[in-house]
Amino acid sequence: MPAAANASLIDLMPAPAAAPDWIALESELPWLNDLAGCPHDPVHHAEGDVLVHTRMVVEALTASEAWMRLPEADRLCVFAAALLHDVAKPATTRITADGRVSQPGHSRKGAIMARAILWRMGIPFALRERICTLILHHQIPLFLIEKDPIEARRRAIEISLGAPNHLLAMLAEADARGRICDNPQRLLDNIELFRDLCAEADCFDTAFNFPDDHSRMRFFETRRTDPAHPQHDDTRLTVTMLAGLPGAGKTSWLKTAQPELPVVGLDEIRTSFGVGHGEIEGRVLQEAKARAKAHLRAGTDFAWSGTNLGRESRSQWIGMFRAYGARVRIVYVETDEPGLRHGNRKRAARVPDAVIDRMIGRWEVPDQTEAHEVAVVLR
Repeated sequence: MPAAANASLIDLMPAPAAAPDWIALESELPWLNDLAGCPHDPVHHAEGDVLVHTRMVVEALTASEAWMRLPEADRLCVFAAALLHDVAKPATTRITADGRVSQPGHSRKGAIMARAILWRMGIPFALRERICTLILHHQIPLFLIEKDPIEARRRAIEISLGAPNHLLAMLAEADARGRICDNPQRLLDNIELFRDLCAEADCFDTAFNFPDDHSRMRFFETRRTDPAHPQHDDTRLTVTMLAGLPGAGKTSWLKTAQPELPVVGLDEIRTSFGVGHGEIEGRVLQEAKARAKAHLRAGTDFAWSGTNLGRESRSQWIGMFRAYGARVRIVYVETDEPGLRHGNRKRAARVPDAVIDRMIGRWEVPDQTEAHEVAVVLR
């Protein structure tokens, strides 16, 4: 990935004790301009539009001594998350007849949008995904402590697998300080309680340490399992689920890394049916499901090949695999955008560029809460 793009983001980050250069930021990051004029509900954001709030959040963050003391990589992670945390508000804004404003789902949509922005900037994968985790969960510390205690602990553990909770709390505190609302102290108190919750759950500065991968899988499947208690592993086969955008190189990886593995491939089925991507999808999926179940009943390891870009769509198939006692391994394959477009053009079943663009708009990278193993292949 281009180092220069990453360096430019570092260059835009102010040094400790320095103020953000908003002229440079808005010039170099055009998506910031989309936030201008996007309304907020004055009950929760009396400070003004989304760009005003974003500027206040970034300024509150960079004025924080805690942020200044962070290592440079962590400072960049939280700084980028602060810039991008509300990037999806223009796309999710709803205004009711009585003038109330809401932006439902902006955290999840924002993580997806940020992923595409940072991917195109050439930000390294691990840093990018940490940033996206912070954006996805940036509202959680404001209210999590008011939820069911068992669910609150589970969410804190879940978040820790993607990004340190102490960085999330830092982002949330900047978010709370960078606004004008009725009871800001309530938000700040909740964030402090979130910090205490994470510390008590052993997931504040580091990821929660599960006894093994199957115990982790069972914890997120059952929701009520003690995360520190080892769970009996009764798996009887392994399903390797491939995930990634079309043209990333999933098929090439599989042929090289595990050529002996039987494959249930959606593209292969489409070719056998003589249809293109998006045509008679119901019939294609029905055939794929039947082939997968034959392997599952026989206890035969196999690969499930498709884009598998959305968490919800992955969970449906993973639920089926797990019902048959499968160990699930996700192999996520990624390349940069020029490589992706070139790889897609070389495919026998080329996916139209417009379809890929729509896929990028729902692109969620798999994480450790979904499978026994998530392997990342960067091509």
